[in-house]
Amino acid sequence: MTNAPLSPVHVIGGGLAGSEAAWQISRQGVPVVLHEMRPVRGTDAHSTDGLAELVCSNSFRSDDAVSNAVGLLHEEMRRAGSLIMRAADAHKVPAGGALAVDRDGFSQAVEAALKAQPLVEIRREEVAGLPPADWANVVVATGPLTSPALAEAIRAFTGEDSLSFFDAIAPIVHRDSIDMARAWYQSRYDKGDGADYINCAMDRDQYYAFIDALLTGEKTDFKQWEKDTPYFEGCLPIEVMAERGPDTLSFGPMKPVGLTDPHTGRRPFAVVQLRQDNALGTLYNLVGFQTKLKHAEQTRVFRTIPGLENAVFARLGGLHRNTFINSPRLLDGTLRLKARPALRFAGQVTGVEGYVESSAMGLIAGRFAAADALGLPLSPPPATTALGALLNHVTGGADAKTFQPMNVNFGLFPPLVGKVRKGDRKSGMSARALSDLGAWLGEPAAAAE
Repeated sequence: MTNAPLSPVHVIGGGLAGSEAAWQISRQGVPVVLHEMRPVRGTDAHSTDGLAELVCSNSFRSDDAVSNAVGLLHEEMRRAGSLIMRAADAHKVPAGGALAVDRDGFSQAVEAALKAQPLVEIRREEVAGLPPADWANVVVATGPLTSPALAEAIRAFTGEDSLSFFDAIAPIVHRDSIDMARAWYQSRYDKGDGADYINCAMDRDQYYAFIDALLTGEKTDFKQWEKDTPYFEGCLPIEVMAERGPDTLSFGPMKPVGLTDPHTGRRPFAVVQLRQDNALGTLYNLVGFQTKLKHAEQTRVFRTIPGLENAVFARLGGLHRNTFINSPRLLDGTLRLKARPALRFAGQVTGVEGYVESSAMGLIAGRFAAADALGLPLSPPPATTALGALLNHVTGGADAKTFQPMNVNFGLFPPLVGKVRKGDRKSGMSARALSDLGAWLGEPAAAAE
């Protein structure tokens, strides 16, 4: 007698979380159907129909696994056989101590790996509403741009008002349009290769003139129902930061510390940094310059930056509405919807923020879904790990009344036991996390194939 074939797990959404979930499920020997609505239905932010397209920055942020929580999350995901991290490592571009990627090469690598996996079926179709009742094991990883029909179905089913915030996209310029007679290559404090960013210096007068241009520039109008939607603090439009005070940007994305302008031999009053955006080095994005200025205003205002007077923009900034659910109230400890356990959620729609965090939730959801399909028990990753701390936060650690999107950070981790020197706290938490992760994985995780 032979065992009956396993029913497939349905993953809705082919972004980073959905792609990672599908990979993790298939790697456990469980068939998976990955539903991606593009190009049948597009979104306001995507420009291709590629899986795992990066619609905002090309940075996965810090790759420091010892003293940075997101770098630790990178390492945990690598050890758990993450496809997203494998593709990111294979297509990284210079970014100092950060992990940034060639966005096209990264997306193509993720899609190629999934297409080559015999247990993965990719269907280009919109799931317009709640999944059919006979889909017994589903991962909803539709991201912040969930299709209106599905978002409304979830809202109606759960009885929760949707929680939303705006996310802004930074402009990208062609490298050969940057005036290197005024700009220069350098990383802050010479980190990484020491020359991973292009820097455009401003003196005091130029900086305040730029702030005035930001504040007076014509912005994108909100629709009436959007006016009270909050921004995510980690991705504020640059003009919103400027509204908080004329010096705010000089202590934020335009801080000049760790840099010396070789044209003057002095530290500038403020600086605009550009980070390589593709493997060829032909495109650079303005770091921290996500914006809701209208396109014509962006061209006018950003060309006042020294070195960008003749900048040619490959992409201008934009603004899109992100949607997430009240996970602490709606989900159980394995990311299942309490009111309908056949549905499991992953990615930004759960209320995590950032590419890596979204992918991490896809990794966890995929492993839970595969375990369910196989009838095997699987405990959540320990709360002492970055994976577990993030999961714990969205499934109960956060206050449901004030729940907002969150990046991974050491504040989500249980404190170390005993007396620890302040300078050793982060490294101690990282060492504990990797040790506990190894126990949860059961054995050293094999590299993704």
